[in-house]
Amino acid sequence: MESGPLISIGLPISLFIIMVGIGMTLTARDFHQVTVKPTGLVLGTIAQILLMPLAAFALAWALQLPPAMAVGLVIIAACPGGTTSNLFTLLAKGNVALSIVLTVSASLMTIMSLPLFANFALKLYFGTQQEITLPLGKTVLMLSLIVLLPVITGMGVKALWPALAARAEGVVSIFGGLVLAGLIVSIVYGMRDRFVDLLIQAGPATLALNILGIAIGLLCTRAAGLGTRERLAVATELGIKNGTLGLMVTLTLLHSSNMSVPSAIYGVIMFPLGFLLAAYGRRLAKAHKVAATAEEATRPAEAG
Repeated sequence: MESGPLISIGLPISLFIIMVGIGMTLTARDFHQVTVKPTGLVLGTIAQILLMPLAAFALAWALQLPPAMAVGLVIIAACPGGTTSNLFTLLAKGNVALSIVLTVSASLMTIMSLPLFANFALKLYFGTQQEITLPLGKTVLMLSLIVLLPVITGMGVKALWPALAARAEGVVSIFGGLVLAGLIVSIVYGMRDRFVDLLIQAGPATLALNILGIAIGLLCTRAAGLGTRERLAVATELGIKNGTLGLMVTLTLLHSSNMSVPSAIYGVIMFPLGFLLAAYGRRLAKAHKVAATAEEATRPAEAG
């Protein structure tokens, strides 16, 4: 499961460019609104840090997964959303500012929560406990370089050259879609010799976890009375995981290729479902726009 040049070199560069483009769609007011009305941030963070790992434990029990697969499923469930979730939120016409804040907050909290859940899973399924620690400095630096720095750069471009930022938004969406499609092909090709076997082993559990994450995001935010853009942001954040982090933990820290299988398969499965969620969000946005236009058109008639 070694990453090719597209993933190890091309993807970080592409994500940086995409995040600059996403920053061009944002203003400081967007982030101010997230903090003034923090319901989406609070719900999304709790669901990401607590509900998703608990869902993985439940799925591992229900599907009677082998110990290595069960631990791997818990680890990918405990991983935060990555920068890719911000892109999918943009494609879905969701609240990108909320998505970015969720990515940052969950990623930082993961430094503590992921090792706790991983150690508990190891003890539960193997009867042993292994110490796992995520490097704080490296994690913060990674977030700064791939999330915060390009977003701030993009916001600066929008503030100085708003016309350029407006034209770039459509180009970024197309570029992002092409990068994600290329990433899917690269992942599948890299696992081509074992892909079918791995899909049979981990496919049902990872697919169920992905769908469950999206459902949790949509349902809990709907119950809280949040708007469509906020619901899409939280659902996308729970469905699109940082699979690279899951692979790092299982391969580098636990030295287990078997435990890495759920992260690898999840990294493939989440993209098609992410595109479906994006299509759903764009359809909702179009329907809302049509409804608003129709309502605006009826006002003069009603006034008369």
